[in-house]
Amino acid sequence: MGQQAARGGPGRAGGGGPVSGPRLLRSTAVFSAMTLLSRIAGFARDMLQATLFGTGGAMSAFIVAYRIPNFLRRVFAEGSMAMAFVPVLNEVKERGDRAALKSFIDHMAGALCAVVMVVCAAGMLAAPLIARLFAPGWAEEPALLAQTAQMLRITFPYLLFISMMSLAASILNSSGRFGLPAFTPVLHNLTLIAAMLWLAPRFDVPPRGLAWGVLAAGLLQLVLLWVALGRMGLRPRLRPGFAHPEVRKVARLMLPTLFSSSVAQVNLVVGTAFASLLASGSVDWLYYSDRLIEFPLGLFGVALGTVILPHLSRRHAAEDAEGYNASLDWGLRMAILAGLPAGLGLLLLAEPITATVYNYGHFTAHDTRMAAYSLAAMSLGVPAFMLSKVLAPAFFSRQDTRTPMRAAIWTVAANVALTVAIVTPLWRGGVQGSHAGIALATALAGLVNAWLLWRALRKTGLYRPQPGWGGYSLRLVAACAAMAAMVLAARAWIGDWTAIDGAALRVAWLLLAIAAGAATYGLVLLALGLRPRHLRH
Repeated sequence: MGQQAARGGPGRAGGGGPVSGPRLLRSTAVFSAMTLLSRIAGFARDMLQATLFGTGGAMSAFIVAYRIPNFLRRVFAEGSMAMAFVPVLNEVKERGDRAALKSFIDHMAGALCAVVMVVCAAGMLAAPLIARLFAPGWAEEPALLAQTAQMLRITFPYLLFISMMSLAASILNSSGRFGLPAFTPVLHNLTLIAAMLWLAPRFDVPPRGLAWGVLAAGLLQLVLLWVALGRMGLRPRLRPGFAHPEVRKVARLMLPTLFSSSVAQVNLVVGTAFASLLASGSVDWLYYSDRLIEFPLGLFGVALGTVILPHLSRRHAAEDAEGYNASLDWGLRMAILAGLPAGLGLLLLAEPITATVYNYGHFTAHDTRMAAYSLAAMSLGVPAFMLSKVLAPAFFSRQDTRTPMRAAIWTVAANVALTVAIVTPLWRGGVQGSHAGIALATALAGLVNAWLLWRALRKTGLYRPQPGWGGYSLRLVAACAAMAAMVLAARAWIGDWTAIDGAALRVAWLLLAIAAGAATYGLVLLALGLRPRHLRH
């Protein structure tokens, strides 16, 4: 794959140098390491949440109230806003005018804050209507809808804090500082754990304490990164600047990305609405399985996308077509290298993972089995989800937001059609675990999205695969086959995970099975000639 280091202009005005070609792997590793800490804290949070609150009732209400601002977060925070803001930010930095850079950041922060405050106020006022819209299956349960609306009024301001935090994270990432922004989810998870243990027991409806925990977590994350920007001399002064030329440019780029950058979240919201029509607990089972899917996506996919976006935008700004193509090729190879074994591992270990993380206290063996069904179905889309984390920035870095938007429209349409086609016969037939059809539709829609983005890159000539893809792919397939054999053998030897007493023993056996599979995957790749130097940009 591309051996030459991509060259571009130095990050003169940004308070830190850019991420050069040889540093891509290192930056991704730093982001992944921080994300690993976040996911470990997230597992502890999910385990505690499942144990204390189980599924159904007020817990389902909290999940809907949490999912809606998280969906909008992808629009105003690390999704649409970041994809439009980072390329323009890098353009301004390339000019070397620090005063212009600071002016752009100030006006962008002020405009973003003003818009999101209006959205939050509207969301809080319309909370009952939003609850009905996103959970239509609860129309006959007014108490559950009322609880959802109450929690929505608490969680909506979280959107303001997390949007401003993500603006700060984008500025830090563009200066090559990935560690602290990647640490903020750890703080989020720890805050929610504290809310479960200390705040929730003080409420007559304990999950309401979780809603307040979400709000506190957003504020703490914002404060952490705001302080870091102050040390760089780039802490924004909120100056609403809708007439500022660069802010207007971000707005123009952002409009098409409102949909395309949040396609996965749109599909999850669609799935949540359908799940509210199914058996009690379906919303929760999908939520918990999605949380497990987020582990490899956050650890590898989001890390790749976050690191590669500013790099590709700099290559485009410097008119370095070869460096752009080589970086994109490297990103796609890394996505496949991590995505194939991650998806396969989640498929083969769906029930052991679910039992190890959730099957305690109020989370029953039945809940475990149901969540495992949806986890196995959704795992089929993991490689595609990871590829999309690299493919979409390839367009955003060139300030092309229309192509991903068109792909997103087709993807959501495919998701809705597939959900109806798969779930309806299962639901009408009274099949237990019909919610897994929603997860399968989400996975298949992810494949559609990745294919559409890849096809557009190839048709426009923006991407030309580097030599060696054939041999690389064959090595990965052989390594995955060997890994699958090892994991299945480990499962057969260990037996029924739900019958294992104690969390510590379950965790130990699960780590053993994962380690055996990962070691087999790595050793087969080494035996077939793949070396660490081949993974460098």
